[in-house]
Amino acid sequence: MLIAVGAVELLLPPGPGPLTRRLAATLRTAVQQGRVAAGTALPPSRTLAAEIGCSRWVVTEAYGQLVAEGYLSATTGSATRVRATATPAAPSAERLRKPQPRPEFDLTPGVPDLASFPRSRWAEAYRRAVLGLPNDLLAGRALVATTAARGILTDHLRRTRQVQEDPTQLSLTTGSAAGMGWLTALLVRLGHTRIAVEDPSWPGLRAVARRGGLSPVPVPVDDQGIVVERLHRHRDVRLVLVTPAHQFPAGVALSAARRLELTDWARRTGGLIIEDDYDADFRYDGTPVASLQGMAPDRVILLGSLSKALSPAIELGWIVMPQHLIMSLLGLDLDRIISPSPLTAEALAVLIDQGWYDQHLRAQRLRYRRRRERLVAALAQQLPGVRVTGLAAGLHLPVSLPPGTRTGEVVRHGAGLGLGLVDAARYRIRRREDPGLVLGFGNLRDSRVDEAVRRLALAMAMAKGAATRHGGRSSGSSALTAG
Repeated sequence: MLIAVGAVELLLPPGPGPLTRRLAATLRTAVQQGRVAAGTALPPSRTLAAEIGCSRWVVTEAYGQLVAEGYLSATTGSATRVRATATPAAPSAERLRKPQPRPEFDLTPGVPDLASFPRSRWAEAYRRAVLGLPNDLLAGRALVATTAARGILTDHLRRTRQVQEDPTQLSLTTGSAAGMGWLTALLVRLGHTRIAVEDPSWPGLRAVARRGGLSPVPVPVDDQGIVVERLHRHRDVRLVLVTPAHQFPAGVALSAARRLELTDWARRTGGLIIEDDYDADFRYDGTPVASLQGMAPDRVILLGSLSKALSPAIELGWIVMPQHLIMSLLGLDLDRIISPSPLTAEALAVLIDQGWYDQHLRAQRLRYRRRRERLVAALAQQLPGVRVTGLAAGLHLPVSLPPGTRTGEVVRHGAGLGLGLVDAARYRIRRREDPGLVLGFGNLRDSRVDEAVRRLALAMAMAKGAATRHGGRSSGSSALTAG
């Protein structure tokens, strides 16, 4: 089938794969090869859907994927276009050697306090791991070499997250994304083809699922978490990916009623729940809620990592599997696919066993709680039109901006002022007109909070002024994204 994009006709190949993926691949390749020039307007989603003979959702999903990858740009009220930077030049050797610095005022979500990484404790834990690991285990066979470490981590998760497991159910990974990739391969092999995902949600894991062969199905989130009732509309879906302790980016916790409803859905349908336990260690208004896995260990797969508690550079995470799935692992090479270094696993075990990990988490909770309170106070004082939502938890704040705010312009002006900002639209699968930002405060120095908010206020004023100069035309949050 031929589809027209600008003055170019592209061949949409037939195939057994999902139409969304084939459409995205066709457009991506055309942009990479320069067949579709920068600035070219893509057909409206409704028009292209009618041309192909599919639902409009298929097209918006494909467009959203390419927006998230940087090939396209989308703004409410305007056509979706090929970005001028869609085919970047190869990075120079100098750029490869020198990492790009974080923004001076880092309000991007997902990054912990890098300056507070416990370097001395981690170095000592690693030293003990190196000296203590028996020679035979230096061969690196992770399932054998990490047995003791997995036992210590299992005890820690039982104590802190009320997880029901034994060490045979816990596999170590190099992080949540790597774990999700391995898990997707297993689930596809077991016959799953679609996975329900929260809308909005972190695009990384749902993109991993998509690349592995699972088609994401968006399910809305409200102030009680994922709307479980909507799962019943998709009778062929038996998988759901959720963040129940602290939904990203909405910042809500899955309510008790919804927890029961979700686990009941899984048991009645034979479904599986993938619980992304990404920042449950950080709750400031009370005791963190227990893991969903503890409620339904036969229906929940738990994903966790050290990326928020310590640093993404540690590259260590875990998957806790239901017992009935353990036999499905036979034939998968866990050592080669997902396992971190046994020395890293043993270093974490030392950190936990010595009580250093708990001490670090207590210090981080206090630090983040105070920083969050300072950020909320500064926003209330300098930007009273901005509304903060979500729990007092985690490392980010969802904020709603005044109606008509051109959020993309705020982000652009903010970058010029040294601010790292992220449009809330980046995390949405389906388009919404309410403008907003997701402000991270994990890597924002305490001394820079007030100045960061002052610059945010300036960026908003600059965006408003630009809208006024252009005749008052305004738009809500910019890009539709899908992962």
